[in-house]
Amino acid sequence: MSTADTPGPPASTGPSRPVHRRLVLAICCLSVGVTGIDLSIVNVALPSISKDLHASVGSLQWTVDAYSLVMACLLVLSGSMADRFGRKRIFQLGLSLFSLGSLLCGLAPSVGWLIAFRGLQAVGGSMLNPVAMSIIVGVFTDRRERARAVGVWGSVIGLTVAAGPVLGGLLVSGIGWRSVFWVNFPTGIAAILLTQRFVPESKAARPRAFDPPGQALIIVLFAAIIAATIEGPRHGWADPWIVGLFVLAVLTLVGILVVEPRRAEPLIDLRFFRSPPFSGANVISMMMSAGLGGFLFLSTLYLQDLRHFSPLRAGLMIIPLAVGQAVASQLSGRLLASRGERLPLTLGGALLAVGGFLLVPLTAHTESVYLLAAYAVFGLGAGMVSPPVSHTAVSGLPPDQVGVAGALAASARQFDISIGVAVTGSIVAGTGAGFINSSHAAWAVLGGCGLVVLALGVISTSSWAKDAAARNGQRLATAPMPSPSADPTGARKE
Repeated sequence: MSTADTPGPPASTGPSRPVHRRLVLAICCLSVGVTGIDLSIVNVALPSISKDLHASVGSLQWTVDAYSLVMACLLVLSGSMADRFGRKRIFQLGLSLFSLGSLLCGLAPSVGWLIAFRGLQAVGGSMLNPVAMSIIVGVFTDRRERARAVGVWGSVIGLTVAAGPVLGGLLVSGIGWRSVFWVNFPTGIAAILLTQRFVPESKAARPRAFDPPGQALIIVLFAAIIAATIEGPRHGWADPWIVGLFVLAVLTLVGILVVEPRRAEPLIDLRFFRSPPFSGANVISMMMSAGLGGFLFLSTLYLQDLRHFSPLRAGLMIIPLAVGQAVASQLSGRLLASRGERLPLTLGGALLAVGGFLLVPLTAHTESVYLLAAYAVFGLGAGMVSPPVSHTAVSGLPPDQVGVAGALAASARQFDISIGVAVTGSIVAGTGAGFINSSHAAWAVLGGCGLVVLALGVISTSSWAKDAAARNGQRLATAPMPSPSADPTGARKE
């Protein structure tokens, strides 16, 4: 554990040199680009991967979920490592692992190896986005400049989502599916060199202690839920292995509830969840992320496997989703500043519900104009929800807890993308009724996610919720800070 126990600003290390803040911001945005684009570009390549590697729907689900699942498990740990060992160092390590994983994905001889290399990609990816945010916060010390920088950094996500399907379509149609992974390699190498030259090193004055039991429990919980959801339709929900996985998930959850409150600095501080806005925002984020992950997965299979669109045409069809998301996120930010969280959250939930339910009556001959309109509506909903959900999550929490709460919310988003792919994939794979007939239920589930967002948008922004969050924030702020040297095991003394 660290012996530095005095709270303070991030500690800089290394030789003093002028910091080119805008260039640092551009490098951090580049990290968002390579990881963000990977989420949407791979979806376009799934049908080609299936044909070339003879992959089942379940294997395709694992190809997507291995990335987001590993990311979800390691985000908080990676942030803690960066605070302890140096943000620039961990950032470069993440870029190296992500680039290597991308190169190996493009060389994968079978779907099993592809899934394994996607996991390696995700290990690197977990070291990029949260660490990039810490670098930006450390470099931009003025509050207004920092707000603008974070806004630019966040808007890159919408741009990469929009570029992903089109770039993926071009690459798959012109070169092949392996090129969607190879494109990350030169970008990653360039980012490593730029980081070495221009990004300053920094560490936290008092880094958080590692929590190995908490990290292990989180990995087991996430992996058990995802594995059971994906493999359930193939083995049968009553199969002993599937039942065992669900039992393992329940026991692991109980373990978290028992072990984490006894840790001096737990990976998951369960006291956060006493705040209704934080709890509500995490469920909202879960519904939105799961809905978006399932939406992209279903749309890709529908457009390429059923409608026989080329990868490029399928990518172009998904553009309204990304454009709607980018436009709505800008409008949502303005509404958040002028009207608060409730209006963009409830409006976003309603749009998500409408977009999902519009696709319930989908057929093999649905007009393209109808599809484009439904995709745009769903994208508007996702974009409207994104800005206020982060703001709501940290509402009422003390400033020194905001970073941890944000990391937890980011982990939840990555895990929920996996859940969305797993659930919708299980629905269409497990009914035996054909894609069109079984997809009706899957689209209805996505519409239901929007209704949950709408309801929680009202509840989590109520005066009762805000008062409860303020009381919880006061308790967290006045709670005694555990001494990092009190117990080398990290256990909280009773």
